[in-house]
Amino acid sequence: MASGFVSRGLIAALGALGLVLAMAPSGRAQSPAQPPVILTLTGQEAPDTVSRMVEALSREGRQVEIRIAGTAPAKAGTAASKPEPKAIAAAETAETTIDALVDHIVEGIDYGTASVPRIGELGQDWERAWLANRNGTTGPSASTRIGLIILLALAVAGAFRLASANWFRRRMQPASETFTARLVASSWGLLQDGATILLALMLARLCRNLWLPEADLASIALTTLANGAAIGAVYAAVGRFLLAPGADQRRLMPMPRAERHFRLLLVYAVVTPVIIVVLLLAGRVGSGPHPLAGLLLLSGLVALLFKLWWFHDMRRDLAALILGGSDSPGPWRRLIALAAPWFYMATAVVLWAVGRAAAMMSDGGRWAEAAAITQTAIVIIPIIAVGIGSFVDCRAARRAVTTGATPLSKAAGAAFRAAAVGVLWAAGFYVVARLWAGLLVGMSTAQFGTVSRQAAGVAVFAFAGWVALVFLRVFFDACAPKRRASGPVEEEEEGHADSVPSRLATVLPVLRGVVLGAVLGLTILIVLSRLGVDIGPLLAGFGILGLALSFGSQALVRDIVSGVFFMLEDAFRVGEYVDTGRLKGTVEKISLRSMQLRHQSGQIHTIPFGQIQQLTNASRDWATIKFNVRLDHSADIEQARKTIKKVGLALLDDPEFGPHFIAQLKMQGVADITDSAVVIRLKFTAKPAQASTLQREALKRVYRALNEAKVPFASNAVTVRGGEGSSTSGAAAIAAVPPPSPLAPAAG
Repeated sequence: MASGFVSRGLIAALGALGLVLAMAPSGRAQSPAQPPVILTLTGQEAPDTVSRMVEALSREGRQVEIRIAGTAPAKAGTAASKPEPKAIAAAETAETTIDALVDHIVEGIDYGTASVPRIGELGQDWERAWLANRNGTTGPSASTRIGLIILLALAVAGAFRLASANWFRRRMQPASETFTARLVASSWGLLQDGATILLALMLARLCRNLWLPEADLASIALTTLANGAAIGAVYAAVGRFLLAPGADQRRLMPMPRAERHFRLLLVYAVVTPVIIVVLLLAGRVGSGPHPLAGLLLLSGLVALLFKLWWFHDMRRDLAALILGGSDSPGPWRRLIALAAPWFYMATAVVLWAVGRAAAMMSDGGRWAEAAAITQTAIVIIPIIAVGIGSFVDCRAARRAVTTGATPLSKAAGAAFRAAAVGVLWAAGFYVVARLWAGLLVGMSTAQFGTVSRQAAGVAVFAFAGWVALVFLRVFFDACAPKRRASGPVEEEEEGHADSVPSRLATVLPVLRGVVLGAVLGLTILIVLSRLGVDIGPLLAGFGILGLALSFGSQALVRDIVSGVFFMLEDAFRVGEYVDTGRLKGTVEKISLRSMQLRHQSGQIHTIPFGQIQQLTNASRDWATIKFNVRLDHSADIEQARKTIKKVGLALLDDPEFGPHFIAQLKMQGVADITDSAVVIRLKFTAKPAQASTLQREALKRVYRALNEAKVPFASNAVTVRGGEGSSTSGAAAIAAVPPPSPLAPAAG
């Protein structure tokens, strides 16, 4: 299906471009073009006067060279000639570059609008120039030869794709769902498309040399057509490489509605080369600048409107691509996702305006070249950056599967990715800045080299600081403990897993803020120093400020110092249950000056370290649990001991509860004898986080085991015993008991 899309796109591109010459008349060649007319100006002429003179001299199709004393000749009557001469350059020197650029934009739009009615003259110019062809004077006409060459190139390219389809199709199936596998599979498809384009282009050049040997308009038209078709085919090939229409399993750019955007790219791949070819050929055959200026304005406006509509249509898809399916993207990433479509639309408008201004400048070619390179860079660089990031992530994931992912390896991978993407963006920024520095600021190559060397010294330190921040942030995040659930937890489910992190993981959140702040502050100071800012007063001011804060915030200093000593003594860790005397709960967060405790009922208590006078940790190392069981006076104590011992052994053998025991459940002996029960004491030693769970399980099993062993539990019922068959003896016994004194407590 994807091959069909590309094949139809290539055929449509070449066919549409061929329509430009399909209606071209055939005939014998005229005499060669006449030499250009040289128009010498003094530099004081009005622009309207120069425009009328150039138009009159170039009416017969002859080129006009404009010369001003002390300057090189500039050709008029071609695509580069403009009605505005260099005579007004002296008047523009008093204006800034931006003001002059705005003036040129307005003039270019006005000039192009006024030239639109004269676009029809291009038909007569084309017919007159076509009759001058030297190819096709004998045998098939030039139009027929061009058509045959196009058909032959398409046929050979199609045959190559059919012959190699199965071979490439097998290699275009990704071995897995990883980015590397998809990249390899898509690269085979790009290789097939590139080979097809190159084969068709080489065949067209070879046939041109054989069938159109003369360097006339027909030969130039075929070359222009072939190059334009190759440009459109490259657009289609790149779209197929990134979006993989009809093959989601090898798609590199996971953009929503990828099929729709690929079809729109095919439209752009056909329309843009057609516009380029028509403009180039019109500039070749045009008898004056006005028809070409009008055509340039209309074609540029059509392309601009199409791009604006496309960027607006893909705004949500582009935002989803930038966010990358992240559940919690950062604020900067969300801002970029929101602003990216509007940035592309604004850039398209600005570059179109620069193109209009370039049409009115003596060095307009440099401006047009800078606009074209900038437009390509802002599209290609983000794509390559995303590709590099995905490739590095894929390699890191594979390495994590094979060798295991450690915090150090994760941090190194993130730092390498940041460095690679940063170098790419820096290179792109350098190229764009180099293009526009000379145009907007008038900076020479030597001046730009000096400025760039100075900027490089600042950029290197800023870049190194940024990579270090990325490395440290990922490292600390990888080592940090997982955040405990903040919602209520069922009592029966708590404690089934060890959740107390290591001491290092507890200290890391505090250490993370200190280290990252220190690196950021040091980077800012170094960058300011490289920029020429004297940081000595800054350091002195920070020292005085710190001293003032230390005197004015004694409580804060006490809290921080107390927290440092708590950390050094390892008094508590995140996830442990502590009692501070007034408040108790599970340590949920530790900052530089306080800690947060979550109570069993859900409240969070924030306690400054300086207010903690004493602290009891109930979650450290081990916990011994003791509890009582009341048996009846008639119970066999030895039988109860043996039964409880069996229960303790069974708990040790249980795969769920056994690993959490340190000492098994056993009976210590008789703890007390009361009027109604024999109290026996049981105990076990276990890990603190599992103590309550193990106690509940032990009570459940002991109760069931004692019942099965016929060991009776104590009862609060009062049993009165008397002689056999004597009901009066029981009443007499009860009557013999004196009533309790109102001043004495009742026997319990």
